[in-house]
Amino acid sequence: MKVLIRKALLAGIFIGLGSYGYLALGGLPGAVIFAFGLMSVIVMGVPLYTGMAGVVKPSQTGDLLMVWFFNIVGCAIMGLAAHYCSNYDEALATMVANRLDDSWMEAFTKAVGCGLIIDCAVYMAKTPSPWGSKTAGTLLPMLFGVPLFIVCGFYHSIADVMYLTAHFQWHPEIPLYYLAIFLGNFVGCNIRRLIN
Repeated sequence: MKVLIRKALLAGIFIGLGSYGYLALGGLPGAVIFAFGLMSVIVMGVPLYTGMAGVVKPSQTGDLLMVWFFNIVGCAIMGLAAHYCSNYDEALATMVANRLDDSWMEAFTKAVGCGLIIDCAVYMAKTPSPWGSKTAGTLLPMLFGVPLFIVCGFYHSIADVMYLTAHFQWHPEIPLYYLAIFLGNFVGCNIRRLIN
């Protein structure tokens, strides 16, 4: 149990680092830098909510929720670092305002897209191709998948914790927004199961 907590915390820190990089650079270069976070999760073998949500069994729901919680804690640590060590107030205010302006369904739908992309990227990185090509073990799905969900404007429930924490301002819309992206990521991560 303690090992799972430590690993989930580290996964959140990795995603927070990737988010911080995106915040610092912005645009496509920042989206590519963000991929470092998911690559680190895969290489280090640490559990991430959006990497697990599409593969867990119902009996593992408790573990998934624990991973999600400690991913949030790890990412919030990076959000606090971004808040106190950098000056991205204007960029964060715009980013958070745009997210909170979305309706519940818009936020949910954008999170579904992110969940689908992340689940497929993790799956492709770990699974040999049925056509004989040796794609398992490559980080290319992350290198393309992460920038894809960012340029599409999709929402990642762990990464967004970094932005919300770094913004460091409470908005009453946050709980409903966060519930939408948490559930949307879960649904998106499970779409692949429908065809497997």
